[in-house]
Amino acid sequence: MILITGGLGFIGTHTTRALLDLGESCVLVQRRTADVPGAFADEAGKRVFVEQADLTDQAALLEIGQRHRITGIVHLAGSMPWPPGANEPVEGARKAVASLLNVFQAAQEWQVSRLGLASTIGVYAGAEADGPLREDVPLPMTSGHPIPAFKKIGELMAGHLARTTGMDAVTYRIAAIWGPLGHAPSPFFAAPQLVHAAARGTVPDLSTLRGGAHAGNGTDLCYVKDCGRAIALLQLAGTLRHRVYNVASGRVTPNSEVIAAIRKAVPGARAGLPEGRDPAAQDVCLDITRLRADTGYEPAYDTERAVADYLAWLRAGNDR
Repeated sequence: MILITGGLGFIGTHTTRALLDLGESCVLVQRRTADVPGAFADEAGKRVFVEQADLTDQAALLEIGQRHRITGIVHLAGSMPWPPGANEPVEGARKAVASLLNVFQAAQEWQVSRLGLASTIGVYAGAEADGPLREDVPLPMTSGHPIPAFKKIGELMAGHLARTTGMDAVTYRIAAIWGPLGHAPSPFFAAPQLVHAAARGTVPDLSTLRGGAHAGNGTDLCYVKDCGRAIALLQLAGTLRHRVYNVASGRVTPNSEVIAAIRKAVPGARAGLPEGRDPAAQDVCLDITRLRADTGYEPAYDTERAVADYLAWLRAGNDR
């Protein structure tokens, strides 16, 4: 039975679905009270269980292990002082570090076979490489945003604890994820806004983007169903040869490709962007050689299939 922190969130929901499809059962941990969602209703009380616990409360987290035989952990919950203003800075940092340490404590006490930890493509900001970014590229010690800053802290702490305890702890550096349940608008890339606008028949609002709102810009877009399946494969793999894995599509998807897929699915969609490139935006691509070699993973959703699936979900009444 795999415990997933943030198991009812964006990536967590799709990771749960992938683990269920691979024959696992799951305990989904949320800070707020929640019921088993409709998508898992047939599995409620059989292979899907929802537990409420604040990860900063070690006793509450460990108590879950008295009710369920946990064999693995996928830690996806956002353990960082974010968004701004949610906590006083020092207290926010204390909670972020405490949450991660409590998850490690639970993994050690439950003697799980593997602990998976979510990191982000953002840790590569400023890294220098020719071609796709590999997991062994040196990372800058600076960060312009709290999310990659605390993910770097988490990666260093995970590496230390894995070495000193002998625990099998694996970090996932997750690319730009989009699809059902995802945030729209996104401050980091245009695809969610473009698809939501096409589903509504409106002009996309890209005012929240930090940069890259041009047709020629892109990033490593990974559809959320592929992301969930990759994480599930990493969790259940018999042997993993590395401590860090990129979870991505392995290619740059330019905005122009997303727009073309939208216009094919929704003729007349007002999905245009300025031509050319924003020179300040960096098109990042992650190397997924390790992921492919150790799990057999291949992305199942190209841009056209992803756009069509996302639009179908939105048109089914899920736009928000």
